[in-house]
Amino acid sequence: MIIRTGDGEVNIALLENKGLVEYHNEKLDKGFNVGDIFLGRIKRLVPGLNAAFVDVGYEKDAFLHYHDLGPKASSLQKYISEGITGKRNSGLLNDFEIEPDIDKNGKIDQVLKPNRYMLVQIAKEPISTKGPRLTCEISIAGRYLVLVPFSDRISVSQKIKSREERERLRRLISSIRPKNFGVIVRTVAENKRVAELDGDLRNLVDRWKQSFDNFTTNKPPSKVLGEIDRTNAILRDLLSPSFNQIVTDSKELDQDIISYLKTISPESEKIVKLHKGKNDIMEHYGIEKQIKSLFGKHVTMKSGAYLVIEHTEAMHVIDVNSGNTAKQESNQEANAIRVNLEAAEEIARQLRLRDMGGLVVIDFIDLRQNDNRKLLQTKLRDFMSADRAKHQVLPVSRFGLVEITRQRVRPEMAIKTAEVCPTCKGTGEVQAAITIIDEIENNMRALMEEQKVPTLTIASPSFCYSLFAKKPLRLSAQVV
Repeated sequence: MIIRTGDGEVNIALLENKGLVEYHNEKLDKGFNVGDIFLGRIKRLVPGLNAAFVDVGYEKDAFLHYHDLGPKASSLQKYISEGITGKRNSGLLNDFEIEPDIDKNGKIDQVLKPNRYMLVQIAKEPISTKGPRLTCEISIAGRYLVLVPFSDRISVSQKIKSREERERLRRLISSIRPKNFGVIVRTVAENKRVAELDGDLRNLVDRWKQSFDNFTTNKPPSKVLGEIDRTNAILRDLLSPSFNQIVTDSKELDQDIISYLKTISPESEKIVKLHKGKNDIMEHYGIEKQIKSLFGKHVTMKSGAYLVIEHTEAMHVIDVNSGNTAKQESNQEANAIRVNLEAAEEIARQLRLRDMGGLVVIDFIDLRQNDNRKLLQTKLRDFMSADRAKHQVLPVSRFGLVEITRQRVRPEMAIKTAEVCPTCKGTGEVQAAITIIDEIENNMRALMEEQKVPTLTIASPSFCYSLFAKKPLRLSAQVV
């Protein structure tokens, strides 16, 4: 992991075998991150969408759908009401009576009312012109566990395959879990001792209690509990024995990471290093060069085959081209499966690298044999298995198309690799002079007739001046 700080942001690069696989850019003053918990105010209900818009302090109201309320929405509302009115003085739920689950097919106006306060969690960051997407199924993630208030359920990660280990973890968590708190056991908890799990659980309960103290003393909209910063969140979710180096160019961040690692993995402190070279840390590790070659519209692979990646409002489209490698194999089918498998690996990398979400359609080179189509699908799923975002890979169609849905929680990482033309500034078009004159005339009319400006002096280039002379302006005021 390579971390660069400066200009009010932090850049985080993850390398595997010196190849860039993830790149994150975090603004230090960013106020809305996935996992943040806010005390919001319900602005309005939209029964047609079965949703509500909630003021959490963003320029656009955040979106809360009925299905994101969760079955325990009534319990959450009761908890908020008791906290704000002073009937409850602690975030612990030992004496809290859970309300019945809401109807999963109910209507938003049966549960929520305008102007009421609500604890909500950011499920998706603001993307494009949309505000944040919210959920009321609040959870707080730790290194080994995830705390779920108003629940008694204990879930164990499906990636822990050993039945004995799963049962051990269930029994252990059941013995230390506070009342009315559910727990999700993460994959990294496998074979961990009770002291480590108990320490993580206590920390999560303390954070929940902190959120109680914050929302009972603040008015909406206000953040009551922030997710840990992106650097530590990645460390929390990804740190494993395979990590052999974490390098940063900031002394403060270096100490912050070491301090955080002491709480989650003390034996990993030694892998943290401070970059002391004079050259930029990203340049030193060859990351800038990789960014310029990997974030463009065309991505070339080692064999010479290449991808064309297009982004639209509705979906992402990726086209696989064999380039100058078409004659490397004895027949077309052998060449197609070779290029497609190489492309599948690079596409899995690109999805992580650019954090592309939503619908992705891939046009692979046509394969005639069913066995090869099945092989391509299997390999693509294997390459995608390292992706932490929820995703689904559909079978290869008869036309060679593959559809992937991938969880979208934050804006796509888009980095411009093309330079802007210094003459046209990237527009590629010149506006017709007559349309410029019409726009100027409309602006002049607004100033002189509506705002009663008596005299207006215009400074213009010669070609506009000649058009002014040919087209008298019908205005009520004097033009100089």
